[in-house]
Amino acid sequence: MPRLDRNIPLILTAASIAILGTVFALEHVGGYLPCELCWWQRYVYMAAIPLGVLAIVTDRPEAGGSSKRLLALLGFLFLMGAGIAGYHFGVEQKWWQGPTACSSIDLEGSIEDVFRAVMAMPIIRCDSPSWTLFGLSMAGYNFILSLILAALALRGAQSRL
Repeated sequence: MPRLDRNIPLILTAASIAILGTVFALEHVGGYLPCELCWWQRYVYMAAIPLGVLAIVTDRPEAGGSSKRLLALLGFLFLMGAGIAGYHFGVEQKWWQGPTACSSIDLEGSIEDVFRAVMAMPIIRCDSPSWTLFGLSMAGYNFILSLILAALALRGAQSRL
């Protein structure tokens, strides 16, 4: 098996950690607050990390093909992430309508407490990119990265047949 194919589970896991680290740094250091669709895209990477670790651990012949199945699952997970990112990019470009709810609140307490929580919450719009580079938003770059990671994961699954 070529060296790249052997390292695919590690590459996918490291990329997922790096992407999540970057967006959390942009949020907490750069002040770029995520919208609802941004969170949906993050959930893909949050799910990919433990799956990637499992793929690394089971990437041995005696594991009975577990790594192949996990890589296929990761490939489909990243394709789903590309779909979410593409949808988000389309919302940003005003090609279609985004979700009506932009965030959730805790409905505990009195009506006044809920009202104050709603009024204090920042509204992060899904149709207004907070950052762009060369005309692409983070959702656009995530679409591209997700497709690359999906192709890599599916190649890894295929090479383990």
